Amino acid sequence: MNALVQAVIDLASAHAWLLPAFAVAIVALLVAPLVVDRTGPPPPVEPPREPAPEPAAVTPEAAPRGAPAPAERIAPPPAERVAPAPSAPVEAVPAPAPRVRLADRLARTRSALVGRLGQLVAGRPLDAALLAELEALLFGADLGVKTAESLLEAVRTSAAGGDAQAVRRVLREAILAKLQRVDPGPEVAPRGAPHVILVLGVNGSGKTTTIGKLAARERAAGRKVVLGAGDTFRAAAIEQLEAWGARAGCEVVKGQPGGDPAAVAFDTVKAAAARGADVAIIDTAGRLQTKAPLVEELRKIVRVIGRDCPGAPHETLLVLDANTGQNAISQARVFTEAAGVTGLVLTKLDGTARGGVLVGLADEFGIPVRYVGVGEALEDLRPFSADEFVDALFAPVAGSPG
Repeated sequence: MNALVQAVIDLASAHAWLLPAFAVAIVALLVAPLVVDRTGPPPPVEPPREPAPEPAAVTPEAAPRGAPAPAERIAPPPAERVAPAPSAPVEAVPAPAPRVRLADRLARTRSALVGRLGQLVAGRPLDAALLAELEALLFGADLGVKTAESLLEAVRTSAAGGDAQAVRRVLREAILAKLQRVDPGPEVAPRGAPHVILVLGVNGSGKTTTIGKLAARERAAGRKVVLGAGDTFRAAAIEQLEAWGARAGCEVVKGQPGGDPAAVAFDTVKAAAARGADVAIIDTAGRLQTKAPLVEELRKIVRVIGRDCPGAPHETLLVLDANTGQNAISQARVFTEAAGVTGLVLTKLDGTARGGVLVGLADEFGIPVRYVGVGEALEDLRPFSADEFVDALFAPVAGSPG
């Protein structure tokens, strides 16, 4: 290295104009070894790390020429985490309402008749004075004159000299005997194709509602029912029957308001036969029974129905409101003459103290009592049972002796 520096110096002396360049060269030669010694060998260079491939950025392999490119795979988005909603309390399905006891529905009639009877005869022997008071009680119980006299005679002959329990027992047996005459027994099975039921009654008796409940009962028994809106003189009756038909799932045949009721009855029977219905129930006009045209109208309906369907109507039901008391007996007298009533339906027994009229109807007409209405619900139109009715009528009255 020293010889090389000396050679450079000699060369610079010979050529003075090159002296600055030679000075730089000499300095570089002297400094280079020192730099190399201090820094030492360079550290090994680490190769760069390849980043992890992302699924969406992976380039698919080149497909052979002419082959379709493979579909790009797209990773599905991550499922969104949804916090579970708090579980709502499960409402228990309500059990069917228990059947209300008939005794509860007849509470007002029982209190008016049997309750007063217990108060009247309690602790007293059956003498002339008590018989006179008992007569007044029976005549005021809407039993009717004929029935009241009959019951009083039974007490006079069978409970003479007896006490309150004897009077109660004799009256109970006498009333039961009268009602057993009109106990319909098992429900009437359909007798025609269709089985035609004609329903009579004055306005306000619950006639149209009774038809709706009868239709619901027939539908529940698996029978197909067609209803006839024969009360053409009252538009509200047609609308009410249509509402009941929709509720029970029955077709309703109707005519124009003010039209011929017999024509509606005829169309109802024809429609029921054409549609294969099991039962046809026909409503009728509910004007007051004292009007002679109503009687003739009912007779015409009966003739028209029987002409097209032999044996029809198979049942003719008269609906009576128990609240009317003795007027129900006069209604029954006129309607039975006009249309040959085959069964009675006594409604609204739950809201009246005049249910004793049922005993008077049974005693005077002897017509089977098919149903009693003791409430607004469908199940409150109940088949009549003499034993059940008398048991309910003579059930113990709170606060009454005996």
